[in-house]
Amino acid sequence: MSTPALGKLYLVPAPLDFGCDEQAPLEDALPRGTLATAAGITHWICENAKSARAYLKRIDAVCPLAVSLQSQQIQELPREVHKKGDHAGQFDARPLLAPALAGHDVGLLSEAGMPAVADPGSSVARAAHELGIVVIPLTGPVSLLLALAASGLNGQNFAFVGYLPQEADARTQRIRELESLALRTGQTQLFIETPYRNAALLQALTQTLQHNTRLAVARGLTLASSSVRSDTVKGWRAKPMAADARAPAVFAIGR
Repeated sequence: MSTPALGKLYLVPAPLDFGCDEQAPLEDALPRGTLATAAGITHWICENAKSARAYLKRIDAVCPLAVSLQSQQIQELPREVHKKGDHAGQFDARPLLAPALAGHDVGLLSEAGMPAVADPGSSVARAAHELGIVVIPLTGPVSLLLALAASGLNGQNFAFVGYLPQEADARTQRIRELESLALRTGQTQLFIETPYRNAALLQALTQTLQHNTRLAVARGLTLASSSVRSDTVKGWRAKPMAADARAPAVFAIGR
């Protein structure tokens, strides 16, 4: 018996409206080609099966799914991957790719945006390469790059540094470290926070950063209510902006 051809791993981006009060029309957020490819996939790896099914239901309304929602084969990444991340190479995701070894295309999903970028999933892409499975990223929104492009900060030299510490003293120290790096090298520093902590982070930034440092905040990207503000910290202090506790935001500092 011949060995079946390997399936492919598709990195399927999701709209950026996860957890928001409003949803963007799917065809405004994602190209038709991406939606059509996703509609043909029947095996999935995701962060959360419930939200994955909700996204597939939205896709089905635009491009009918190859099999019913109930027949989709969905596997979740382990909980520890969500809590600790899978970017350090410690989690072995190869067992999750058994369907691809059997010839099925597999889709990798995160809650919002591109999987494996500021979200879990890099372990799955790495495992696919180790197994000889072709990895194909589909076109869709990446909040970090949208925020960077709109910020007016250095887009030639930048770094994404994840989440800042929650504890106040540690967060202040980290802000100062990132500011020093940004001012010394010109490298834009990008970071994110859980939406309900946005207000605390914005307050810490405006209180800690030097007055000539530039701070950009991009909220609700791709939504009708989206906003991007980029100003010196002096300008932020003169005209404070309330932080939305529900809209996801990307923060950036630079010179």
